[in-house]
Amino acid sequence: QIAGKWEDDNDLFARVYPFDVRPQGHDIIRTWLFATMVRSHFEHKTAPWSNAALSGWILDPDRKKMSKSKGNVVTPVDLFEQYGSDAVRYWAAGARPGVDTAFSEDQMKVGRKLATKILNVTKFVLGFGDADESVAPTEQVDCAMLHRLAAVVEECTTAFEAFDYARALERTETFFWWFCDDYVELVKTRAYSEDSPEGSLSARIALRRALSTLQRLFAPLLPFATEEVWNWWQTGSVHQAQWPTSAELTASISTSPDEALLNAVCTTLAIIRRSKTEAKVSQRQGVDMASITASADAARAITAGWIDIANAGSVAQWEIAISENAEIAVVVTLAPVAQ
Repeated sequence: QIAGKWEDDNDLFARVYPFDVRPQGHDIIRTWLFATMVRSHFEHKTAPWSNAALSGWILDPDRKKMSKSKGNVVTPVDLFEQYGSDAVRYWAAGARPGVDTAFSEDQMKVGRKLATKILNVTKFVLGFGDADESVAPTEQVDCAMLHRLAAVVEECTTAFEAFDYARALERTETFFWWFCDDYVELVKTRAYSEDSPEGSLSARIALRRALSTLQRLFAPLLPFATEEVWNWWQTGSVHQAQWPTSAELTASISTSPDEALLNAVCTTLAIIRRSKTEAKVSQRQGVDMASITASADAARAITAGWIDIANAGSVAQWEIAISENAEIAVVVTLAPVAQ
């Protein structure tokens, strides 16, 4: 009643009451929640809200409830200054409704790393240049990536509607790190390339569409970083932008998406990159020969995406042998390290 300005602003009260959601702790269900329900029933003949979102307690390192009376609370101001508001929100968003969660500065550090990566990858992708986004991506790898992201959008939307923000964060973050570590690395050479204008445009369009979608998915959870990067290339606020839909992504796909192709291509590149890491050489180090063993289906997928793999892995020559029911394996022969 106070929030809706009952008796003070009848127009506002009529528009907001009953409310959509009441956030509160599980320890006051039989007191404040019950009292509010009873009062609303008698005074307005309706429930005061459609949903009650129950939060758990924050636990200290000894797994005890944090409270002022126990003297084990941590004020947030210092945390905001040390890690940033988005990092603290990231930690809080990992706590599922109704479940107690441990206070963790380690998780805040992870959140800060994520927010920083959002800034960096946005700057990197926008550095590829503008793209006519009315044109649909044409490369199979790009279409498959957008199709995978469309499934993430569906899952996150369903999770948010069920107040499972922790699940929405988990799915978005998992895709985001795959996008940065695998997909961006796979297509960045093609995105820069002037040798294949159509392939370059396909990569740039897919990258920008994915970026727009990811920024909107992250916006409720990391509002400051997403607002900053959104303003680098979009008009208005990300928090007033239309929520992403799977339809807007799948409608932009010009070819039938092939998830198996995307998996095979990314797996092959990951093995090549891991071989360089194990050899303690730069990822820019050339590969004289990549000898690949794969099933017939995987071999066809790898062949279709080989140009991206070769560019991303700096591979000069390759050969592939068919071995049914075999996992993808790659033997890498590195070029001599320049002295």
